[in-house]
Amino acid sequence: MHQELFDKSKCFTFDYNLRTAQSNYLMKKRLSSLLLIVSFLLCSPAIAQRSIINIDFNWHFHHGDLKNGEADTVDYSNWRTLDLPHDWSIEQQYARGNPGGGSYAFLPGGIGWYKYEFETKEQWSDKVVTVEFDGIFCNSTVWINGHKLGYRPNGYIGLNYNLTPFLHRNKKNILSVRVDNSKQPAARWYSGSGIYRHARFIVTDKIRVAHNGTYISTPEITPDQALVHTETTICNESGNPATVDVRTIILDPSGQEASRNCQHNIRLFNDSNSLRKTVIHNEITVPKPQLWSPDTPSVYKFVTEIYHKGVLLDKHISTFGIRKMEFDVEYGFRLNGKKMKFKGVCMHQNTGCVGAAIPIDLWHKRLSQLKKMGCNAIRTSHYAYPPEFYNLCDTMGFMVMNELFDGWDHWEGHGKAKYDYGHYFRDWWKQDLEEFIRRDRNHPCVMIWSLGNEVWGWEKHQSIQYEINEMFHRLDPTRPTTQAWALGTYIDIAGFNGNGELIDDLERFHREQPDKLAIGTELPHTRQTRGVYHTIGSFKIWDKEPEFTEQELAKRFPLTDLSQSEIFNCYDPRYASGYDNQARWICVREQWKRTQKFDFFLGEFRWTAFDYLGESWGWPARTNNYGIIDLAGFPKDHYYLYQSLWSETPMVHLLPHWTHPGMEGTQIPVVVYTNGDEAELFLNNQSLGKKKMSPDTLQITWQVPYRPGTLTAVAYDHGQETARKSTTTAGKAASIRITADREYIHANRKDILCIAVDIIDRKGIFVPIAADTIRFEVSGSCKILGTENGDILDMTPAKSMTRKAFMGKALLMLQASDKPGKIRIKASAPGLKAQTVHIDSRSEPKP
Repeated sequence: MHQELFDKSKCFTFDYNLRTAQSNYLMKKRLSSLLLIVSFLLCSPAIAQRSIINIDFNWHFHHGDLKNGEADTVDYSNWRTLDLPHDWSIEQQYARGNPGGGSYAFLPGGIGWYKYEFETKEQWSDKVVTVEFDGIFCNSTVWINGHKLGYRPNGYIGLNYNLTPFLHRNKKNILSVRVDNSKQPAARWYSGSGIYRHARFIVTDKIRVAHNGTYISTPEITPDQALVHTETTICNESGNPATVDVRTIILDPSGQEASRNCQHNIRLFNDSNSLRKTVIHNEITVPKPQLWSPDTPSVYKFVTEIYHKGVLLDKHISTFGIRKMEFDVEYGFRLNGKKMKFKGVCMHQNTGCVGAAIPIDLWHKRLSQLKKMGCNAIRTSHYAYPPEFYNLCDTMGFMVMNELFDGWDHWEGHGKAKYDYGHYFRDWWKQDLEEFIRRDRNHPCVMIWSLGNEVWGWEKHQSIQYEINEMFHRLDPTRPTTQAWALGTYIDIAGFNGNGELIDDLERFHREQPDKLAIGTELPHTRQTRGVYHTIGSFKIWDKEPEFTEQELAKRFPLTDLSQSEIFNCYDPRYASGYDNQARWICVREQWKRTQKFDFFLGEFRWTAFDYLGESWGWPARTNNYGIIDLAGFPKDHYYLYQSLWSETPMVHLLPHWTHPGMEGTQIPVVVYTNGDEAELFLNNQSLGKKKMSPDTLQITWQVPYRPGTLTAVAYDHGQETARKSTTTAGKAASIRITADREYIHANRKDILCIAVDIIDRKGIFVPIAADTIRFEVSGSCKILGTENGDILDMTPAKSMTRKAFMGKALLMLQASDKPGKIRIKASAPGLKAQTVHIDSRSEPKP
């Protein structure tokens, strides 16, 4: 049914179309709107009855398995006490013999036990108490007071359990969680191990809005008003029929009331099931709507209040946005009537020394970097991300391609990793997918659903593709679907990975399916290492790969050689070039030209935004350098290339650095990226000429005989200087410079402090080739999260306080404690002048 809807017309609009039955219902509601406004006055306010209680702090952890570890008699007094999110694998040693191998970054998996003790509150009496985990990797089993609540194999989807029947009212309660990530590799990348996301208790009345119980859509949008349609699912666990009133309030992005109404005498029936749910439909108009887009990420709040005999039983808050999406093969993608391309990146959810246990502060830091680069879209490759990620994308302005599965089943030898989710797929995919869709479908950032990534063999199992696609459209008929490396059948938009990077791939697809849209779900694939350069282009991903045949090379877009022979021969061949000349099939600039060229091609999601642990090609390497930003969060040269292509803020960047001892007189290719229309290069204040930016090359190049000094690039737009940037030849390393990313932190056990360390010479000039070993000393009100340098070959444990500088830089990461005070940070290295800084940890202001 959906395939016919989306393929018969060249133009289809996902603007929250409603089913016929809903539309008839809503027409009746329009006629009674005046009555609702009057009767709303009868809804009296009261105190909200829903409590959300954070339980991230003070868990007890045991690394290793236990027999009957769920029993109340287990002595955990000597277990380690820690806070969530927690990843035990990143705390361990890298080792060549670990069974996960390069897929798991040579880190171990294993089994772990967690326990959390708490006492019930007096106000919980006659309430429903639920525990929610945003993600546990993987194969988790949860108990309360020895009673098994359930098991979940998926490590990326949220899970929740009702604790109420098993709670002790007058003594200690113990929540126990066993996590089994012992079978490795459990994924093709580093996943982390443990309760690596947030957890909470939710305390509600027996009559309440259900878990993920609101669905909000905006079927009609004009400049004057937006029609908001809602489906609200209400649970009745009281054991008796009940009649309730439901009040709806919409708050605008500034927190001011935009609209409200009230529905009366809603009958919640009693039946034979233990959990009784009623779905109610409503519509409400919002005047002068503020539309959501990457440039204007306006987020509304939808407040649902349930009253019984004038008493407020539940107050539930959802967020949503008002925007209109249109997809068409002739003009591509339009958001709120504005044509745009997806300037996207793929990501994995692991970050250097914290592994998969990413604090919200780090999510915000990562997204801020991407926003500054000009990125407007993110693909969640290849699993559900934590709720805070989508909330940040809503408020910061990122469009999301939302993906839950990597592969599907392990049919006919087409499994992805030996012990991955494919083994559980047939039994669990429907439950996991429904949870995923219902959780995320109100987020305005979510634009496209993805059925999966490179699902080898799916063509023989199209019934599964049909079922997955049907569930997406049944639970959310407002968004299109795609599938990475799949061009047809039931999906709405063809997805291109490596199958879209060869000459004529996109053109051939469009000739064969002229009425179908396409998107670069994962392209291009290029590698870079910060501070490393090769002037000769290469399609090799790893030095051990065989040479390509002439026939294979003929299918690839040519790479740029910047010299007749390689001039940089001092780097390990496992590192990749900082010039845009090392790719699997196509370089960044050629791919962006193709993305701009074809209207049917909606945009691209580059692999990847950040270097990520895992998917390494062999020891000793933790990753494979696909990121625009390295493991420490330091940008590579491609970051600035994308900024020149995607950002409108005036910028200029030049490469390579200008510290090359022993290369005096060698012609070095100097490349400039800018979003201006021309640039001028200076060496020691002498102009080397002004050159126009060509739409064919998307970069400007000079051949400069190397001599020490200062190299400066100046960008112009219509003859006016817009930006400049310099790099100066450094002398011998002399001292350390510490830079903190914030002036102070709050004593809340959450805030993150990133301390960047640069090696500098006696004049304060950064030494981009320094490799001194830095020792960190930290005291005061904080927790040490670890150190990083971005070097893929550095197998120093993540929590080590000694870290070699890589290309002149290293990073220390700290987290706030719950005590205000001073934090003292000292960085030293043999033969260098040390530096010490002090950072305040302040009491968090009261809300």
